[in-house]
Amino acid sequence: MAISDVKQYAHLSAADVEAIGAELDEIQREIRSSLGERDAAYIRKVIRLQRGLEIGGRAVLFASFLPPAWVAGVALLSTAKIIENMEIGHNVLHGQWDWMNDPEIHSTKWEWDIADPAEHWKITHNYLHHKYTNVLGMDRDIGYDLLRVTRDQRWKPFHLGQPVYNLLLQLLFEWGVATQHLQLGRLLTGRLPEDGPEREQFEKDKRKVLKKSGKQIAKDYVMFPLLTGPAFLSTLTANFTANIVRNIWANTVIFSGHFPDGAEKFTKFDADNETRGEWYLRQILGGANISGGPIMHFMTGNLSYHIEHHLFPDMPSNRYAEASVRVRKLCDKYDLPYTTGPLPVQYGKAWRTILKLSLPNKLLRRGSDDAPETRSERAIGGRPTIDPMTGRRRGLRTALREGRRRVTDRHLAAVS
Repeated sequence: MAISDVKQYAHLSAADVEAIGAELDEIQREIRSSLGERDAAYIRKVIRLQRGLEIGGRAVLFASFLPPAWVAGVALLSTAKIIENMEIGHNVLHGQWDWMNDPEIHSTKWEWDIADPAEHWKITHNYLHHKYTNVLGMDRDIGYDLLRVTRDQRWKPFHLGQPVYNLLLQLLFEWGVATQHLQLGRLLTGRLPEDGPEREQFEKDKRKVLKKSGKQIAKDYVMFPLLTGPAFLSTLTANFTANIVRNIWANTVIFSGHFPDGAEKFTKFDADNETRGEWYLRQILGGANISGGPIMHFMTGNLSYHIEHHLFPDMPSNRYAEASVRVRKLCDKYDLPYTTGPLPVQYGKAWRTILKLSLPNKLLRRGSDDAPETRSERAIGGRPTIDPMTGRRRGLRTALREGRRRVTDRHLAAVS
């Protein structure tokens, strides 16, 4: 569903959109200017906590042949891996803590505990995903080259298997992320040239993934199990289980922020020559938050404030709660949606989207339960809007202009 199809945003003038951008810039400036020792102490405390949990988990697993020790070790290690990935690794690699000038906690130096090389993540996630958020054909996080999550994606018989693919992706999420940069679909479908610069780059990137993956496998499934001696097999299974738990949690949080009802998808034409204000608007419309308490926010790496993260990706995550209060007031001021809900609800809606869109459009009925375009379809009655001159979906500025014209026409008709 393109943003240009959603009439309820047509009340915004071009000046409104730019005013939204200016107000969001001001929020970011004010928070960034207040960063200091309290924030630095926060991330250092989180790193100490994470390392303590991991050391404790590894130590307990020396007795992992005992079921209680195995369970305790898995719990400690799973928690440590989740914190390292979500609140530390993901956020450090975004440059959220670069302002500290601490070489240990800097985006250029950090390598996280996952099979995906940090270098690749910064391209596929920090650049492509955050610049082209939810733009079909640009953002590789839309379905992770595997799932159909918007009607703008052409249906293929392959998509009938989406429930199975999504389950496997959830269990093996770190490996899905590790291969995302490689775009293996191009290789499997023969679209990758046999030779030339593209093939050379693919082979270079593949070697980096294999090197990083090899280190992860050696660490969790060879070195640490060997250190526990007679508990080798039970430690190996504990490490495997901890990685699966981390994968499931990361997948659940990320999908809940991207694919539930209300998180709009866009076409390339919506992002053509967009202004700073329009980019901000796309982040608000394309994101979804997760409601909950402090523990929920912490364990999600504060990605529960997904809208704020996409508005301010390099803002320290411990300040998103503060920013969210102001962002929500801004959305109320301009009558914009602020999509949020409990984790089970958001994740359930994401799964519903994946299940429904495994079927071709002709088998899907239009209605209020039509994920993921619920808000869009309620606004337009299920009728896509196409520019008759070009045959393309209309861009944001055209939609806003035509929306204002319709409002003006209705006003003039009422007056006359």
